[in-house]
Amino acid sequence: MSELHLPWLEISILLPLIGALIVCLVRDRDTARRHCLWICGLTFVCAVGEWLDFGTLHVFEAHDHWGLIEAVFHKDVFVIDEFSAPLLPLAALVYLLTVLATVRTKVDRFTFGWALFSEALLLATLACKEPWVIIGLLIVSALPPFFELLARGRCTRVYVFHMSAFAALLIAGQALHDLSSTGSIVSATAVVLLALAALIRSGIAPLHCWMTDLFEKATFGTALLYVTPLAGAYAAMRLVLPIAPDWILRAIALVSLTTAVYSACMALVQTEPRRFFCYLFLSHSSLVLVGLELVTPTGLTGALCVWLSVGMSLAGFGLTLRAMEARTGALTLNKFHGLYDHTPTLAAFFLLTGLASIGFPGTIGFVGAELVLEGAVEVFPAIGFVVVLAAALNGIAVMHAYFRIFTGTRHVTSVSLCARPRERLAVLVLTLLILGGGFFPQPGVESRYHAAIALLEHREIKTTPPPDKSATISLVTWFTATKH
Repeated sequence: MSELHLPWLEISILLPLIGALIVCLVRDRDTARRHCLWICGLTFVCAVGEWLDFGTLHVFEAHDHWGLIEAVFHKDVFVIDEFSAPLLPLAALVYLLTVLATVRTKVDRFTFGWALFSEALLLATLACKEPWVIIGLLIVSALPPFFELLARGRCTRVYVFHMSAFAALLIAGQALHDLSSTGSIVSATAVVLLALAALIRSGIAPLHCWMTDLFEKATFGTALLYVTPLAGAYAAMRLVLPIAPDWILRAIALVSLTTAVYSACMALVQTEPRRFFCYLFLSHSSLVLVGLELVTPTGLTGALCVWLSVGMSLAGFGLTLRAMEARTGALTLNKFHGLYDHTPTLAAFFLLTGLASIGFPGTIGFVGAELVLEGAVEVFPAIGFVVVLAAALNGIAVMHAYFRIFTGTRHVTSVSLCARPRERLAVLVLTLLILGGGFFPQPGVESRYHAAIALLEHREIKTTPPPDKSATISLVTWFTATKH
């Protein structure tokens, strides 16, 4: 197996882990925020370095340069491939921008030490392919939100019940799979248990109430960082997709599609912004699972593209809602607030990220959404209508929230509510990525297509590639007007 030129993976994992210990010893909250920001920035640089270094190798997968952890376990624990390589810088970017956009009114509530610890666990998970290590990391990553809920004096019953079921299903499913033979009833049972665990972690209805409970009781930043990296989808990709028979994948796609429409309908009637965002996120993350389980090159390519676009756009959307909440306190969506005149930058970014999440033309989500739709129609034409319905309902929900928060009346206040320099920087970075990925999608989609083909081959599915690559990603070539 090829190796990276520098030990980017181990450094990017160790930096936030060591930083968490340092930040926990700092009592001054402003100082802790500065330390956390620097550590997140360095981690992001290492994650980008890993992505660029991997791109120079022109291989499907590679391991770290040092291999210190591999020397202990006598196997390659941390391995990245074309599928996971861009997910690490995306996750590091979300953490960096969340800490960067944390205003002073949120400093005392946001736990910087636990955030760094969670980042280390997440990056380790995304850089791992060993099933038992992934399971252990996913289980441990559920602890930081739990401890925050305890520290805030909130009820943890719903969260603990679902995360305990998630952990038990993961362990039981993988244990049964290791003990069973391929094609047996025990093997099918193991896959079902692993699939149920992935559905719980992804918040698929009716196993989604823990996510709405988390957004209501935890800080917005902690809830945002726990759900936006789509760890449940990663578990499905690494633990379920390689071993699951087609009928289980079709069942997951059907349940996910139902959740997408249900969550879109729920987002339309919410009066609390946090619950609105939670249901909007559930709808989009469910569409990612729909594409992942279609088991076609087009559908899987679209799902991997939507994965990246949802991570960027809804992270920015959530950060905007968090910034508005920090200024005005708890908002409601049953009346107009008229905040546009005070925060035009945040208003424009709210609209941009919301439209990007539904695949508006010119944004990073457009091509991915179209490919998911095309892949769904290939499998069953009626599914395409349901995907379009979910996207339309989400679009209506986004516009409804925008008009309620930023228009309709004049908000009178003696305190400046304009965006701070750090918030403007976060807005600028995500805006460039969202629009840049929308106007120049070809490199990203080609990378996702190669990853999709390799993942399908790993399932030992014989896919016949089209005679011309433009036939598979015709939507991309139409949008960019390029020729292969």
